[in-house]
Amino acid sequence: MISATTHIARLARAGFVFAREGVFGAVDPSLVPPPGQLALKIARLIERRGAKSGQRLTRALTRMGPAYLKLGQFLATRPDVVGVFMARDLESLQDRLPPFPQVEAEAVIAASLERPLAQAFASFGPAVAAASIAQVHRGEVERDGVRRAVAVKVLRPNVAARFRRDLADFFFVAHQAETYSAEARRLRLIEVINTMSRSVAIEMDLRLEAAALSEMAENTRGDPDFRVPAVDWDRTTHNVLTMEWIDGIALSDHARLEQARIDLPDLGRKVIQSFLRHALRDGFFHADMHPGNLFLDEEGRLVAVDFGIMGRLGLKERRFLAEILLGFITRDYRRVAEVHFEAGYVPQHHSVENFAQAIRAIGEPIHNRTAEEISMAKLLTLLLEVTGLFDMRTRPELILLQKTMVVVEGVARGFDPKLDIWKIADPVVREWIERNLGPIGRIESALGGAGDLGRVLAGLPDVAGRAVAVIEQLEVMTREGLTLSPETIAAMGRTEGRRSRWWTLALWIIAGTFIAILVAIRQL
Repeated sequence: MISATTHIARLARAGFVFAREGVFGAVDPSLVPPPGQLALKIARLIERRGAKSGQRLTRALTRMGPAYLKLGQFLATRPDVVGVFMARDLESLQDRLPPFPQVEAEAVIAASLERPLAQAFASFGPAVAAASIAQVHRGEVERDGVRRAVAVKVLRPNVAARFRRDLADFFFVAHQAETYSAEARRLRLIEVINTMSRSVAIEMDLRLEAAALSEMAENTRGDPDFRVPAVDWDRTTHNVLTMEWIDGIALSDHARLEQARIDLPDLGRKVIQSFLRHALRDGFFHADMHPGNLFLDEEGRLVAVDFGIMGRLGLKERRFLAEILLGFITRDYRRVAEVHFEAGYVPQHHSVENFAQAIRAIGEPIHNRTAEEISMAKLLTLLLEVTGLFDMRTRPELILLQKTMVVVEGVARGFDPKLDIWKIADPVVREWIERNLGPIGRIESALGGAGDLGRVLAGLPDVAGRAVAVIEQLEVMTREGLTLSPETIAAMGRTEGRRSRWWTLALWIIAGTFIAILVAIRQL
């Protein structure tokens, strides 16, 4: 329980920073129980002047360091957890930090590649971008007498230890919340932090980002409008990622795009269709497709960079997405409801008819609007809000898909405000539906089901053997009872006693922290 005290002390510091930045001022006191209302009043007294302006949580997370920055970015993809208003606040959170010294970057590269920097690169420049986990340098490599530019991504020194410490605090909060709150259990806060933890772990092993690049390169090899940078595997390790340097026009640079006389509506089409193709066809999509991560090369193809955050959809999720889109287009709301039940997303004790009625409330207003007014991303957002009323548990993969679609749709409509997203999406969605839900897809699904059935039948003897063993053990327990040794009972008593003492100490520490805050207020 010493670790619990440590968590509480670190979280108290975070709470103080949040209070100073006015984060708690955005909380409605009527939604908080009486003890929490007192804490909110204390927090409001600590607010610094000017903290009542927008982006309060963004400022606080930036002050708290890399792990909290990542937490904020991750929660921006989870409006189901933090609410739509707070998620929009977090969307502006920029993962930009000052670069760490050039000499440290060069030392990391030399140690990781196990050779001097001069042997690995013909030239190596200063950092051109820096974030919480890594920073990027421009370099050159020489092969057969020819130099070519590369982007070199370098992990920050000691960043893993800092993240482990802060993630442990996040897990502590999630565990306590799920212990005492049914709403926290519904939102699956532990799973939320688990998902974030896995995402950060992938980002901190640059070989995995290189693998994501490689996988998407294979998936998109035949795509006419999209490609990814080539990976230099000879200069890529856990701490270093070397890839092709992209000289294209960033999609965030509207002035250069107009100067180059780019067909902007067609560029919006490329963005939407590329994303949907990756999500539906491949089940593997870039989940951070903001304009700064997208470039247009000389051949008119989109080039994506920064593959630290990726999304995956299984066949069930892809079918779910395609069928609900088709259901809304055809106004078949009962089929949209049935798809939710068939996928197991909505508990069976609910009524399909009632759920279809709720979905109709979302779908009907769409058909009274012009095509450019209909947002597919907004549709999915409303759908996820409605499913919460029917006890649909949080599906992280669908939330990430919905959030990425919001970004992608915003990028596309930035190039063409009258963009008809349904018309642009139609060929991609229809192609997938015909391929996977048509006759050929049904035959392949039946063949796959037959293969699964064969594997189940082949494993039946082992299953039967294990079942017999379990039944025999249960018979022994029923006949003789479950016996605990005196040593075990004594150990359990000692553990429970220690737990009670440490929790009492922890509560006193929290009380002491609040007293210290009050003293600090009087001295301000």
